[in-house]
Amino acid sequence: MAWRLASRKVIQAGDLQTTLALSTFGDAVVSRLYSKDAVKSKFPSARCISGLFDKSKMLRVRKYEFFERKPLIRGFHASVSLLARRSDEPFGLKTTRKEKYVKRESRMQPPVEAPYVPSKAKRNTKSLPDKTIDIFDGMTVVELAKRSGASVSTLQDIIVNVGEKVDSEFDPLGIDIAELVAMEVGVNVRRLHSNEGAEVLPRPSVVTVMGHVDHGKTSLLDALRQTSVAAKEAGGITQHLGAFVVSMPSGAAITFLDTPGHAAFSAMRARGAAVTDIVVLVVAADDGVMPQTLEAMSHAKAANVPIVVAINKCDKPAANPERVKLQLASEGLLLEEMGGDVQVVQVSAVQRTGLNDLEEALLLQSELMELKARIDGPAQAYVVEARLDKGRGALATAIVKAGTLVSGQHVVVGAEWGRIRTIRDMVGKVAEKARPAMPVEIEGLRGLPMAGDDIIVVESEERARMLSAGRKKKLEKDRLKKIGEERMENVDQAQEVPVRVEMPIIVKADVQGTVQAVTDALRSLNSPQVFVNVVHVGVGPISQSDVDLAQACSACIVGFNVRSPPASVSLTAARSGIKIKLHRVIYHLLEDMGNLIVEKAPGTSETQVAGEAQVLNIFEIKGRSKSKGEDVKIAGCRVIDGRVTKSSTLRLLRSGEVVFEGSCMSLKQEKHDVETVGKGNECGLVMRDWHDFQIGDVIQCLEQVTRKPKFISSDNGAVRIEC
Repeated sequence: MAWRLASRKVIQAGDLQTTLALSTFGDAVVSRLYSKDAVKSKFPSARCISGLFDKSKMLRVRKYEFFERKPLIRGFHASVSLLARRSDEPFGLKTTRKEKYVKRESRMQPPVEAPYVPSKAKRNTKSLPDKTIDIFDGMTVVELAKRSGASVSTLQDIIVNVGEKVDSEFDPLGIDIAELVAMEVGVNVRRLHSNEGAEVLPRPSVVTVMGHVDHGKTSLLDALRQTSVAAKEAGGITQHLGAFVVSMPSGAAITFLDTPGHAAFSAMRARGAAVTDIVVLVVAADDGVMPQTLEAMSHAKAANVPIVVAINKCDKPAANPERVKLQLASEGLLLEEMGGDVQVVQVSAVQRTGLNDLEEALLLQSELMELKARIDGPAQAYVVEARLDKGRGALATAIVKAGTLVSGQHVVVGAEWGRIRTIRDMVGKVAEKARPAMPVEIEGLRGLPMAGDDIIVVESEERARMLSAGRKKKLEKDRLKKIGEERMENVDQAQEVPVRVEMPIIVKADVQGTVQAVTDALRSLNSPQVFVNVVHVGVGPISQSDVDLAQACSACIVGFNVRSPPASVSLTAARSGIKIKLHRVIYHLLEDMGNLIVEKAPGTSETQVAGEAQVLNIFEIKGRSKSKGEDVKIAGCRVIDGRVTKSSTLRLLRSGEVVFEGSCMSLKQEKHDVETVGKGNECGLVMRDWHDFQIGDVIQCLEQVTRKPKFISSDNGAVRIEC
């Protein structure tokens, strides 16, 4: 009972004496309510023990010893140290202490002077890629909102601004309006066309001939169509992307695309693989698999296009077709002879052998693919090449993918628009319309499109203008965004990249695809010392405006496959000091520009050993007057390599280690002061602030030289600048 009473939260005044009377084991009392003074007033002879309630401690204390426990007010998780700190506090409400008033510092006091260090904002130099959505004719506003991520109300406002009337969000939209709205939102689009309800008929196959440079691609096509295009190409290599139809002896027609094989025309090969049905990979039997052969294979695999291998030049004595097959198999091309599905044909363009086998292989592959296309309805076409003609304006070579392209229709080609004035086949004959897989040349465009653009047919001139303006706005926005990202990257890397000399260049060529190829090849010549900045590109001959632009930015004009400028333009350029480089072969162009870049490069300053001399004897001159200075030691040396110059820095080597490096005070040969001592001659020299010579020391003569970068051209046509 004593324990129960002692462990209660409140011990009444009458219970305190009862608790002590009932205790029989050297009693102790726990007071949760009464303070130490209150207990001692009733029991003066008792001793109070402060601490926690512990039964074992109570058994050890004597009678009338009190184990006092202070009341814990809202301190259920208080520690022992906290309780000990509160043991001297009086029970009850706490009264506030009056502390000395301390005046706070006035806010009007001047701040502490310290340098301001702005925090560097973290910016993402690489933005996220633009979103691309699929659109189709008849899609609703709700469907477009789901795909683009914009709200329905936002899209409806854009549609009203475009000039269309939409009563409900479930009304169908035309594919042109859907593209305009999507571009205004800021997303890229991919058009999907349906063949439902249209007439679908078999079409000829589109075959792209690819391979390494000088492996006989154009010669093989000449043998197929019995022409001589290769003889007309400058330098004997193809530098354009050509399209033409070849009628086979069996009566079938095949559309061929001839791609360049030089390393600079990679974009042309990629465009050829994107529009083709079958890729003919031409490999020379005497040369084997080369870098552009592997690149053509990768382009075909990326476009998911079947490959037919044509091993050319089998008539040469050094031909080894079996080695070529093993090389192709090692690169992952599964040939039919090895259990794969890739056909291999051995041909000779010069002897015109194996052409029938190649035709059978192409027709067999076409039958397996079951190539069909929509005949009626608006046409879809792909721009293979574009150029400017002085009398006809902008011309675009295109291949129709579906539908029928009719003269007089309004079209949008990339960011340009126009009304088709004339359609010509690749022979030059005027045609009223173009069917699928038919290469044609169209004229009537308001501007020059880019190679690789899609051609779409619209219903009116107003719609064509509107769509062209929207695409131009999107292209300009993307261009400025890219410039901003590059500028931010340059700012972030400004401390790491050394200062480079800028070389502005203006590129003019005959066709759009060649402009792109030459521009990419020139940009590949960038080096840590020279930055190749292509400030302007264009199609057509060099004009007075090009010279004016070059004069404003101190640029060099590069003309590829264009005629010589007029005498007045050449005279103005010569007076202004503007260089005009005209070339017809890509090899010569890259070599000439590479040498020009090397010439303009500032070079890097390096220290090299100009000569070495070995110490044979040591001479000491003592007893000199104060006017002539202290005693000196002269090193008698023989120049064993190069030359020793007085104005150069000297380095003293002892046992292969550098001991001292300093300047030369005196250099004499046979008691005559000289500036230079050549190899095999003896001399005496004195180094400034050094007198501890030993026989056998080697003295090196150091000089600062400026090393220019080198222009390197590989066998496969790739070029680079090596610093």
